[in-house]
Amino acid sequence: GGTSGGQREFVPPLAHAAASIGVAAIFMETHPDPSRAPSDGPNMIPTGEFEALLQDIMAFDRLSKSL
Repeated sequence: GGTSGGQREFVPPLAHAAASIGVAAIFMETHPDPSRAPSDGPNMIPTGEFEALLQDIMAFDRLSKSL
């Protein structure tokens, strides 16, 4: 495989929306340097940003389950 087109800026809002409506699992790709990833770099969240994004997603999940 080669690389695919993608827009990583949509990953956080789509993941937040999914968690908000009770989706049980979210698949995301991550890489230390997405611009150097062997494939799918444009879709990947940089590893350094992943923990904060995951914490945000989990907050949306907790909120949706508390309602």
